[in-house]
Amino acid sequence: MENIRPFVDLLQSSQTLVLSGTGISTESGIPDYRGTQSVSNTQKKIYYREFLLQAKVRQRYWARSLFGWQNMSSSVPNSGHQALSQLESDGFITGILTQNVDGLHQVAGSKNVLELHGNLSFVKCLKCGVDETRVNLQRRLVKLNPHIQLDWVNIYPDGDAEVAEDSTDNFNVPGCLQCGGLLKQEVVFFGENVPKGKVDFALEMLEQAGSLLVVGTSLTVFSGYRFVSRARKAGKPIGIINMGSTRGDSDALIRLHAPLGKTLTELALLCSNNR
Repeated sequence: MENIRPFVDLLQSSQTLVLSGTGISTESGIPDYRGTQSVSNTQKKIYYREFLLQAKVRQRYWARSLFGWQNMSSSVPNSGHQALSQLESDGFITGILTQNVDGLHQVAGSKNVLELHGNLSFVKCLKCGVDETRVNLQRRLVKLNPHIQLDWVNIYPDGDAEVAEDSTDNFNVPGCLQCGGLLKQEVVFFGENVPKGKVDFALEMLEQAGSLLVVGTSLTVFSGYRFVSRARKAGKPIGIINMGSTRGDSDALIRLHAPLGKTLTELALLCSNNR
């Protein structure tokens, strides 16, 4: 692939930080929001404040999560995740900032990963702070709702699923095993901000890197684009690999519209062979 050579030069000339989005996980069977394999989420968004205040909203959230988690938990890393892990092991990338909540970078072996929007694998009690794995909570959800019939159509990249609202009225929502308090998956909800400490740490990772490689994100949301903007202002070269145009195309030194799995695998191989 001739167009990949500039990306090899980028990674070999400076320590590179990666920013990843849902596009890297489509080859693992997880749809993205705006790419070529996106699905349109027609359901009403669940905002954090509504989740806290309304029991019916929590019923709807956990019913959708019951089915969405089945898809998320069965997904495995693809060749793109594995290539980034190899690039980190070989010393070409310093770490990964990811907008994803699927945890597949870590499963693939990447070590220095900062999950900007959290991870669906963990649940926390909002009252006492006790943690629970999502795997264990799934068992409890199934046990508490043995007879419920829920029809779902689409799976979304945030572990959500399309469920008819009127089918969730009798859904039983489990509480904290220790105190009975409200449980929340450790991800950023609509209406929530990425914690300031996490943003500051991400910006520190960017400051220590020499360049930024963006993969699998349209950068539509500012929580991701802010790092491209900061890199450009700092004079750090930016490379973008994505299936489709992005908000950061005009900021990038090099761009490539190509499938991520194949492209990143070739990039890792060329970097390794041309040390």
